[in-house]
Amino acid sequence: MIDLTIHKENLAKNIKLAKDHQVIIPTLSQMKHPENIPSYIKEQLKDVGLWDINPLNLFRITWKNEPKEKGGLFGGPNFIELPKSLTGVDARIICLVGKWFPTGCHKVGASFGCLVPRLVTGQFDATYHKAVWPSTGNYCRGGAFNSKLLSVPSVAILPEGMSKERFDWLNSIAGEVIATPGCESNVKEIFDKTWELRTTRQDVMIFNQFEEMGNHLWHYEVTGNAIKDAFESIKGEKGRLAAACFTSGSAGTMGCGDFLKEQYPGMKLAVGEALQCPTLLNNGYGDHRIEGIGDKHIPWIHNVKNTDMVIAIDDDDSQHLLRMFNEEAGKEYLINEAGVDPAVVESLSLLGISGIANVLCAIKTAKYYELTEDDVVATVLTDSAAMYGSRIQELAEEEGSYSQLKACMDFNRHMRGIRTDSMEELTYPARKRLHNLKYYTWVEQQGRSAEELDELWYGYEETWGAVHKQAAAIDALIEEFNHQTGLLK
Repeated sequence: MIDLTIHKENLAKNIKLAKDHQVIIPTLSQMKHPENIPSYIKEQLKDVGLWDINPLNLFRITWKNEPKEKGGLFGGPNFIELPKSLTGVDARIICLVGKWFPTGCHKVGASFGCLVPRLVTGQFDATYHKAVWPSTGNYCRGGAFNSKLLSVPSVAILPEGMSKERFDWLNSIAGEVIATPGCESNVKEIFDKTWELRTTRQDVMIFNQFEEMGNHLWHYEVTGNAIKDAFESIKGEKGRLAAACFTSGSAGTMGCGDFLKEQYPGMKLAVGEALQCPTLLNNGYGDHRIEGIGDKHIPWIHNVKNTDMVIAIDDDDSQHLLRMFNEEAGKEYLINEAGVDPAVVESLSLLGISGIANVLCAIKTAKYYELTEDDVVATVLTDSAAMYGSRIQELAEEEGSYSQLKACMDFNRHMRGIRTDSMEELTYPARKRLHNLKYYTWVEQQGRSAEELDELWYGYEETWGAVHKQAAAIDALIEEFNHQTGLLK
C-alpha cells in the first residue's frame, strides 16, 4: 500500500510553502471529473497557457482538457478513433490523447500520483528534500514540471540517448539534469544512479516510477475512468470493450487495466514491448528506439496476473510510421491513395513514437482475436509528434527526402503489413513465470523482499485492491492540506 503516515513537522512546512506560493492541489476525483473544479479556479485558468509554470496548471492534469494551448477549460475525454482505411481491421480503435496535458504527455499525471501523497503527509519535506525523477524520458519531464508547480526542487534522470527536445526543455525546468549511459533500453543504469544518490546525498527522495504504487493508482483512477467515458460515448447499441493495449514503460498505464477489467470483465488486457528488446517474450536483451518504454526488467507495479497478452512491436515500424504521419508526401498518400479522411490524417501528429507502438499493439490484438466492427480496442497516445521533431529530421538525413513511393512502401509494410507474430497469449503458468522475473531486479538489486513479491501474486485484495481503495483517503488528505493553507474560497 501507499504509506500515508503523517509527519506533522514537515507537513506544517509544506503547508506554509504552499500558502506562500499560492498552491492549491487538485484531488484525484477532480482529475476524473474536472467539471467539479471550483468555478473561481476555472475563471483564472482562462488566462493560463497549458505549459505555463503556474500552480493552476495542476488542475489541468486530466484527460479532459479543452484542446487549446491557452485558456482551455474542460469537456469530455480527449480521444480519436482510427478508421479501417488506416488500420486495416474491422475493430474500432480509440486512443486517448496525451498532447493536451501540461508538458504534452500523460506522465505528468503519473508523477503527480507519486509525489503528492508524500507531500500532503509530510514524508517529503519541500524545504529540504529534492524530488528525484528516474526515467526513460517523459516521466522525469512530468516530475520536474509538477515539482516546479508545487515549489519543490527536483532532479531529473534520463538516458543520454533521448531526444534533444527533452533535454532542452528539462534544462529550463529541473534543478538538476543527469544523463545516464545508453538509450531507452538502459533502465538498470538509471537505477544505479538512484542508488548512488541514495548513498551519497541525504537531501534526495527517489520517486521510482517502476515501483511507486502512486503511479499505478493514478492510472487506475484517472486513465481508467477516461477510457470508460470515451468508450461509453461511442459504443452504440452493440459495442463492447473487447481489449485495451499499452506498451510498458513503468507499467503505470497498465494500472487502468485493473479498473477496466472490473467494469468490463470479458475484455482482454495486452502489454506491448519492443521486439528489439523482448523482455516479456524472451527475458530481455538488446536496444531499441521506441522512446518512453523501458526494458530488461518487469516493473514492480505491473500486475502481471491480470495481463492476458504480450505483444512485441518492431521499432522499425514505429520509426517509418512517425515519418509517414508527419511528412507531407505521407499525408498525401494516406488521403489520395489509402482513402483516409483528411481530418484523421491531420490528427496523426497526435501520435508520438510510443503512441504509434500502442496503436500497432491494438491492431495486432484485433487481428489475433478476429475482432469485428462491434468490438472496441482502447489505447493511449502518451505524447505527440511534437516531442520528436529532431527524430524526424534525423530520419530524413539518414534516408533522404520522403516520397509517394516511400509512403506506399511504409503504409503497406509497416501499417497494413502488421501480422500476429511475436505475440504470446498468457496462460496461468506463463503469467507466474513473468511475475517471478521481478525477483532478479527487485529482490536481488532493489531491496525488496521475496515475501513482498509473493504478496503481489497471492494477495490481490491485500495489495492491488488495497491500493485502489486508498484514492478516497488521499483525496481527504489533499482537501485537508488545501484547507490548512487558507487558499480555498
